[in-house]
Amino acid sequence: MTSQIPDATVARWRTWPLYAAGFTTAFGAHGIAASLGRYTEGHAASLLVLGGLLALYDGAEVLLKPVFGTLADRIGARPVLLGGLLGFAAASVCFVLADNTGLLWAARLGQGAAASAFSPAASALVARLHPQGKRGRAFGSYGFFKSMGYTAGPLLGGAVIALGGLRLLFAVMAVLALAVAAWAFAVVPTVPPLPRARQTVLDLARRLGEGSFLRPTAALAAATAALSVGVGFLPVSGAAAGLGPVATGAAVSVLAACAALVQPRAGRALDAGRITAATGITAGLALTAAGLTAAMLPGIAGVLLAAVGIGAGTGVITPVAFTALAAATAEERMGQTMGAAELGRELGDAGGPLLVAAVAAASTLTAGYAALALLLAAAPVLTLARLRTGRRIDISAARDQGASDGS
Repeated sequence: MTSQIPDATVARWRTWPLYAAGFTTAFGAHGIAASLGRYTEGHAASLLVLGGLLALYDGAEVLLKPVFGTLADRIGARPVLLGGLLGFAAASVCFVLADNTGLLWAARLGQGAAASAFSPAASALVARLHPQGKRGRAFGSYGFFKSMGYTAGPLLGGAVIALGGLRLLFAVMAVLALAVAAWAFAVVPTVPPLPRARQTVLDLARRLGEGSFLRPTAALAAATAALSVGVGFLPVSGAAAGLGPVATGAAVSVLAACAALVQPRAGRALDAGRITAATGITAGLALTAAGLTAAMLPGIAGVLLAAVGIGAGTGVITPVAFTALAAATAEERMGQTMGAAELGRELGDAGGPLLVAAVAAASTLTAGYAALALLLAAAPVLTLARLRTGRRIDISAARDQGASDGS
């Protein structure tokens, strides 16, 4: 594998715009999504319109993130980052200039497509601008600011809409994206694309089918699935237990805060060698599964324990899994790997709530939590079994080698 890791860590202040880009894509997703229901009220088939508008942003990301990740490897991640941020600003301005539903559809699609460009490019730059022993902390910081975007998005978006309506919110997002683009242009170093060997579709499929890619990506998908379920369904459990909207909203805030605060600490622990990627992912999955299990308990205790468990578990998994992916990827393919991993997260984001909702519709919400918890808990059990099997094979091989040497 080609190794072009920087000899020394780039000054931290030169990577801060990458964290701001992570905040921007998360804020763009949730800041508007949480307020679209008010805008579509009164329109014919308003729920259908709302569903379509919500799906546009994420749908564009699912389709285009791997494409833009590969493009970042071909022409350099920095141009893709800057182009995506400028595209996000342009898409936002479209709606500011003319307030109508038709342009709202175009604006959300454009924002999603642009986020598909600068999100994997930012992840690739986080990896390439840090040497191996510093990537855990870097991805932890990146995840912290992205989580803050998801957390603060609905609150800030609602406040801006209260001041000046949806057009003002799109204007704020345009200004934010332009500011981050200018900041990145000024301080983010140029990281030239590296020479790449020709890759066929079969080569790509083989590389993405390796365990070094599948295990961290599956963990990211599982973490995102649990996070989406927590955000979407814990308020339902709270309401069923007689809790008001303030209490259930606080529980979701606890979940998001735990995810944000744990990520930098998990990344630093990985860099310091206090945990390995395998143990970090295994512990994160177990903790997330425990949080989902706690959601089955009645009352506020179950909701709060679930929020802490899911938030902390996903906070461990995210930086550790991304660092593991970066460590197993050739530098010249970093954008492609990050784009494909982001696709896995998007699929988990959609698949987790769908699974829980399907089981809940057939049985109860408690059964839905149990189904997802079982899926997440199975992964650590299989990992431990694989490690024990591998250890037995190593011991047997050592014995055979010893016997051979003695004969």
